Amino acid sequence: MPFTLTMPKLSPTMEEGTIAKWVAKEGDKISEGDALIEVATDKATVEHAALDEGFLRKILVPEGGSARVNEPIAIFTETADESIEGYEPEGQVPTASEEAPKEDSNEEKPAAAAPTPAPSSFGAMQQPAFIPEPPLEGYSPRRPTTPIQGRIPASPLARKLAKEKGLDLSSIKGSGPHGRIMSRDLDAGQSKATVRFGSSEIPSSIPGTYQEESLTPMRKVVGRRLQESKTFIPHFYVTQEVDAEPMIALREQLKSGGVRTTFNDLIVRATALTLREHPEMNSGFNTVNSTIIRFQTIDISIAVSLPEGLITPIVRHADYKNLGEISSEVRSLAKRARDGKLAREEYAGGSFTISNLGMFGVRDFIAVINPPQAAILAIGGIQEKPVVKEGQVVPGKTMSFTLSADHRVVDGADSARFLATLQKFLENPSLLVV
Repeated sequence: MPFTLTMPKLSPTMEEGTIAKWVAKEGDKISEGDALIEVATDKATVEHAALDEGFLRKILVPEGGSARVNEPIAIFTETADESIEGYEPEGQVPTASEEAPKEDSNEEKPAAAAPTPAPSSFGAMQQPAFIPEPPLEGYSPRRPTTPIQGRIPASPLARKLAKEKGLDLSSIKGSGPHGRIMSRDLDAGQSKATVRFGSSEIPSSIPGTYQEESLTPMRKVVGRRLQESKTFIPHFYVTQEVDAEPMIALREQLKSGGVRTTFNDLIVRATALTLREHPEMNSGFNTVNSTIIRFQTIDISIAVSLPEGLITPIVRHADYKNLGEISSEVRSLAKRARDGKLAREEYAGGSFTISNLGMFGVRDFIAVINPPQAAILAIGGIQEKPVVKEGQVVPGKTMSFTLSADHRVVDGADSARFLATLQKFLENPSLLVV
């Protein structure tokens, strides 16, 4: 008889999956353990194998389609020639018409109420309606009725060279007589592709035109969890500036010895040792029981940005690993995260999170706590600035760290002591290699 294949739950936080690939085709005989589909979940793309033997008769959710956990995605039969006509897939979610109560045609219908925003997939609370303004239909671009300027004075050589180099003469201030542009002035010119003064081009899109994209499974979960985190967790923030020059010197020494490492590796190692000295920061909060979680192992989550969302692979027992081991493991985890090949034990859990945007030139930022953890460390990039050393103002290089903490679990003094110890390790980085 026919039977239904439903969307499997492939991670603890998975609520919906997207079919990335059907390995099997309609009509194929499937044996137990055969690769069946690849599903993009909120964490990674996971291959799912068949649990039962049968024939794949009809695919209900094609590649690129999405279904919630336990919704039907395909129909199987036990034999190849068995009919599926009239078969209703199991696990079907009732439609709105099936759930709606029948109304008595003789009863007076109440006036329709004003539409209210639907609950967001990001959380249980009803969300306000934030929608874009519609495009400005009928709008026509307006152009000045007179040219911006007449013929630009330039020497024949300057005009010839500007044409060859694709430079816009209107972007150049001339140094010749009466402001005439000379060949020596062309170095300051802008490319015509970048700046087009007085361009005759007319935009083809109506102002306010936009496109909408569906959220990936990963981004849906990230958005929901972080919205809930920011809404319900009493965040507070503490910032500390660290002298980065000792880290730079150590990294150069390691590089000269053929040892590859990054500033992030140094920070992970320093954070692990700091958490060992301040175990109160290696904590979380259980909202079901309203209890504080004291993690017994230091497992540091590293935020990795992907096109489809954010994931946090974990360096387990980070305080027991040396700098080389951390460096190698972080690179491996980041690569598997970008390839969508992380195993569950490589991203589920963690006791403390590090988010680093320094490689993008960000000076500092504030991160949102990754629940149920009690803290997250946001790292900015190295900045060159004047600093005071031994009573003298000298050029220096600094790095900013901002700790976001859950006030239900830790206090400001705890966070200040944590950052002071972290500063000690990073400004004396030889402690990280012993």
